[in-house]
Amino acid sequence: MKKNNAKTQNKIVMLLKEKLSSLADKDTKIKITLSIILGALVAFIGFYFFLPPINLMSERFWLYILAITVGACLPFISISPAHISIKSKNGVTVKRYSGPISNNKFIIIAIAIPLSVLILGNIISSTVFNARAYAAIIKVEESDFTEDLPETTEITNIALMDTESAKILGNRTLGSLSHVVSQYTVSDIYTQINYKNTPKKVSNLEYDGFFKWMGNRQNGIPGVVIVDPVKSSAEYMELKAPMQYAESAFFGDDLMRKVRFDYPTKIFDEDAISFELDDDGNPYYIISCFEPQVMLFGAKDVVEVIIFDPTNGSSEIYGIDETPAWVDIVYDGYLASEKYNWHGTLSGGFINSIIGNVGCKMATDDFGYVVLGDDVWYFTGVTSAVSNDKSNIGFILTNARTGEYKFYPVIGAEEHSAMAAAEGEVQEKGYIASFPSLINVSGQPTYIMVLKNDAGIVELYALVNVENYSLVATGTTQADAMSAYKKLLRQNDIDIGDSSESIQITVDDVRIAMISNVATAYITADDGSVYKGYLEADEALILIQKGDKLRINYLPTDIEKIYNISSWEFVE
Repeated sequence: MKKNNAKTQNKIVMLLKEKLSSLADKDTKIKITLSIILGALVAFIGFYFFLPPINLMSERFWLYILAITVGACLPFISISPAHISIKSKNGVTVKRYSGPISNNKFIIIAIAIPLSVLILGNIISSTVFNARAYAAIIKVEESDFTEDLPETTEITNIALMDTESAKILGNRTLGSLSHVVSQYTVSDIYTQINYKNTPKKVSNLEYDGFFKWMGNRQNGIPGVVIVDPVKSSAEYMELKAPMQYAESAFFGDDLMRKVRFDYPTKIFDEDAISFELDDDGNPYYIISCFEPQVMLFGAKDVVEVIIFDPTNGSSEIYGIDETPAWVDIVYDGYLASEKYNWHGTLSGGFINSIIGNVGCKMATDDFGYVVLGDDVWYFTGVTSAVSNDKSNIGFILTNARTGEYKFYPVIGAEEHSAMAAAEGEVQEKGYIASFPSLINVSGQPTYIMVLKNDAGIVELYALVNVENYSLVATGTTQADAMSAYKKLLRQNDIDIGDSSESIQITVDDVRIAMISNVATAYITADDGSVYKGYLEADEALILIQKGDKLRINYLPTDIEKIYNISSWEFVE
């Protein structure tokens, strides 16, 4: 009887074990299925909405992998409380710990892999171990200021408007177009470009929210705003074909999503995108692609550029040396300054950049624009890393398309000191100076800037000598400010090297015209040559009449037989 009971009990135990094993296998299959579903869901949502590059040299990629790993591991995470089991074998007591850590050790290992890559990758790629590699990212050529920056004679062609002022003009322009302003807004980002050999700031329209996108996506974005920073004017230009892709669009029309799906392995983000027009007025997004230059994640620099046509979604990718000449912005000004700071502070090693600072120099905290030829250049002052005297030891120009650097050893005031000097000249008015541009006035490096009122409207122009920022001249027009500045230089016995030529003429015709809001006198000589001068700088020009004989000192312009008057007098 006892034997039968024992057999029955054994059968029951076996059946229970088989049942428990079956349940355990089923539970494992469910967990595996859930793991696959959750991992795939995180992968899809993460890629669709956060758009990480599928590139091992991107930190965002490893964060993406980390998120997928966590999602896939969730069904297997054990939250059972810790306990200790004690067993005795052959007189030896063995304690066995069982709890969350031991139960989840494989999950911890899986999560630790991408996390370790992120942490260790950043450590080994840091400036601490690679200071000189960071410093060698760029080469800086020392150049001559007067050779590279031609003397400024046409001061009315200098673009001084900052982005905040451009926004005001752009919004006013759009506000006057009732059929557009109700559906679109102007992007806050304005790109400084050289459009048809003229400096312009351009910004595209954006959808004013999700529902405006829904209502207008079939029509697209119809136009752009072009701001003339010389004339302080803005215009709305309707595009030949509307833009179908934009940063403010949603789902498949979103610019970043479209480009990411077209180029899944390229490293780029929204901060490295500029909006430009080619010389025919066609819109393009210029998207800079990066690669780390030091170890796994360090010293990211632009290596390629995507030119994206938002009207039809087509695009092409170019190497830096192959970028079309009409493209102006490939490197943004912040990256240009950061790369120079690597070069200027880390050339002597990391320890020297922290303690000794021997030979360390760095760019000032902002930058301006200079248009030379067909290219836009950033300029910023360079100061000693240990100096507190608000002075520069020189300045750099960086080509925004090619990334070329030039250093000019001109000692003088740093930009913010010059801005303060200009504000102090008219302190009773409370005007605010914009970040300056740099020009060459008769061989003198000179800051030129605008002074704005509280509403952001330009009230005055100011010129400040770089080497002696106590020399400040202001005027209601650029020409007036230039005339006052040259007079100030002469009064301080500064040789401005007047290279003008002299001629005696008989006046055949005199005309007054408003050019860029400046009253300009055009004096035609009997030989057909034309000499022009600005009435705000010299009101006596209005006294000249047909038949007068004049002795004129003049400078040539880019147009044949048209000259700028530097000085003149009547001849008996």
